[in-house]
This record gives sequence, structure tokens and C-alpha cells, in this order.
Amino acid sequence: MYNWDDPIEEALNKPEVAKTAPVIQETKEIEKSSTNAVTPNNISEQGYTGMEDLEQGASRIQVDDKAIINCRADLNQLIPFKYEWAWQKYLNGSANHWMPEEIPMHDDIKLWQDPKGLTEDERKIVEINLGFFSTADSLVANNLVLAVYKHITNPECRQYLLRQAFEEAIHTHAYTYCVQSLGLDEGKIFNMYREIPAVATKAEWALPFTQSLGDPSFRTGSFENNQRLLRDLVAFYVVFEGIFFYVGFTQILSMGRRNKLTGVAQQFQYILRDESMHMNFGIDVINQIKLENPDLWTDEFQSEMIDLIKTGVDLEIRYAYDTMPKPILGINAKFYEEYIKFIANRRLVQVGLPEQYPGATNPFEWMSEIMDLKKEKNFFETRVTEYQTGGGLNTDGI
Repeated sequence: MYNWDDPIEEALNKPEVAKTAPVIQETKEIEKSSTNAVTPNNISEQGYTGMEDLEQGASRIQVDDKAIINCRADLNQLIPFKYEWAWQKYLNGSANHWMPEEIPMHDDIKLWQDPKGLTEDERKIVEINLGFFSTADSLVANNLVLAVYKHITNPECRQYLLRQAFEEAIHTHAYTYCVQSLGLDEGKIFNMYREIPAVATKAEWALPFTQSLGDPSFRTGSFENNQRLLRDLVAFYVVFEGIFFYVGFTQILSMGRRNKLTGVAQQFQYILRDESMHMNFGIDVINQIKLENPDLWTDEFQSEMIDLIKTGVDLEIRYAYDTMPKPILGINAKFYEEYIKFIANRRLVQVGLPEQYPGATNPFEWMSEIMDLKKEKNFFETRVTEYQTGGGLNTDGI
């Protein structure tokens, strides 16, 4: 039995950065020759952002000069690649471009306008999810543009982040297109994060992590700030995009499977696939930071990340019960409780943490036809998820 008051109070308190972890060994100043050549693997106590002065006559960038964080950003010199996986994700995302207007909405409009077309519970689910997702993707976009891009100094990763930011804009466009197509109350939908507790709680939980990295005085380079960046990446990529989206995705895609609001469901199907790539990119970044900075991954910090993820699970389960207080679409909130625990176990393992929900299973096997959770890193290779342009998107999975 969940005590819903505790997770909310816990979620709205910013996690404390580990205070007792050992202090990172003081790095040497960047060594320069008479021509200002930068030595390989140079790391400054003052994190780089790409806004520093150009170094005239500096040596050419070598692969070993690159790092995910605390690497001289200079200009965006992609080649030589160090992280081929980041570049490949950028190419995959670019090849799978789509736009909301390519998806027909006339059947959805007719169904929504029919007083008997949908139940009140079904209409509520659609409205609340459009309210949550329009807020969520705006928060993610702000986090990328105002915070993450500044502190991730590898150019291949920055190239992908630019693509991700554009995809977040497409997602916000898609929600707006759905709202306008169905003739929904725009003020009601786009202000749910201020008025509906189920929507507000998750947004309030996520906002401090963006504000943390968006602090103008924040710079990576110290042990404490490097850990703070890693914590906030876990919050956004593992929890916000890797857990918070899945109840809503399943609810909307369940309607599409029943031939209801198929246009809206198709929009969400493409968004789900984009978000799967975003999440996997973020997890790769987290693991690369851990690999390059193993001192950050202390036992205390791991315990903090487990608590962070478990709080996210509690909040997403509450969202399921709030949006589906009684069974509809052949689903009840208890199914979502099991599903979110199943997903959380996968996320924990992906970042090198132990499962916290033994025996959790996937009650929505049909979701594997849309995006197999066990094959997230290879989802572009499967028939269901292959597409190259918006006009050629495969919709067999709905």
C-alpha cells in the first residue's frame, strides 16, 4: 500500500549532493608550449562551455583530447570521432525525420465530435496526457538548450543534442496539432501543469534539476559539480524520459489499438520512438561519464541515485492511479504499477545499479510490438520501427 504523501514531499526536495565523498585530485593547469599547444586529456578545474577565447596556433585536436565533460569545447570539431555511438544516433535521428501534419487526423476529429464516440473517462485520459506531455517536452527542451548542452563538451554528443532539441520541438508541435485538430480548450490543456495535481507533481519534481544546471554560476570541473551534473542527467534521462512517459504512452497507444483516435496514437507512436533514442543516448552519456570519472560513482552516490529512481517510480504509479481511478480500455492502474516497476528495473540495470523490484513483469506485451523494451538499443533494426522519412513511417505496430 503506497503512502502517496511521502513520495511527493520527498520528490519536491532537491536531492543533496554527496558531501562525504573524497575530493577529486587537483588537476594540473593546462600545459602549453610556446605555440599554446594543448596537451591531450586536458581537464580544467573550471569547466569548459565553448565560450572561451580561441587559441591561435594551438595544436590540432586529437581523439584523446576529447571527453564527455571538462574538455576544451573550442569550436564544434566533430572529426576525429571519439564516440561513434553518439554520431550514429545523430544519423539515425536525422534519417527518421517526421512532421505532425503528415499524419491524418480527420477520423479523430469525427470521433471526438461525436457525443457517443468516446466515454468521459477516455476523453479525460486524452486531455490529461496532452497536458502532461506538452509540459514535459517543454521542460526537456529547456533542460537541453539552457543546461545540458552547455556542460556536455564532446562535439559528437553536442551534435546529437542539437538533433534532440529539434525533435522536442516537433513533439511540442505534435501536441499542439492534436489539441487544435480536436478543438480542445487550449487554455485548459496548456495550463494543466498549474491546475491538475497529477500533471503538476511530476513537473515540479523535474524542475529543480533543470534549475540546478541552468544556474549561471554553475561550472563543472570540481568533484561536487561533476557529481551534480551526473545526478541531474540521471534525473532527466533515466527518470523523466525513461519512466515518467510510459503510463501516458501506453494509455494513448491502447486507444489506437482499439481503433480510437488513431491519428493521435500514431503521433504518440513516433514520439515514443524518438524518446527511446533520447533516453538511450542519455544513458550512454551517463555511463561514459562514469567510465571517464570513476571516482564520481561512490557507494553513497549510487544509493542516492537508487532513491531518486524509486521516487520517480512512486510518482509515476501515482499518475497512473490519478488518471485511471477505475478500469478502462481493458486496463487498470494495478497493471501500470507492475509495468513501471518492470521498466524501472531495466533502467537501473542500464546504469549499473541493482534491480529494486524483484519479479516485476511486463503486463503489456503488445507494447513490444511497438517498441521492444529488450531491444531499445537496436530498435531501428526491427521491422516495426524502421522508417526513413515521415511519409514512409511504418505503422504496423499500432
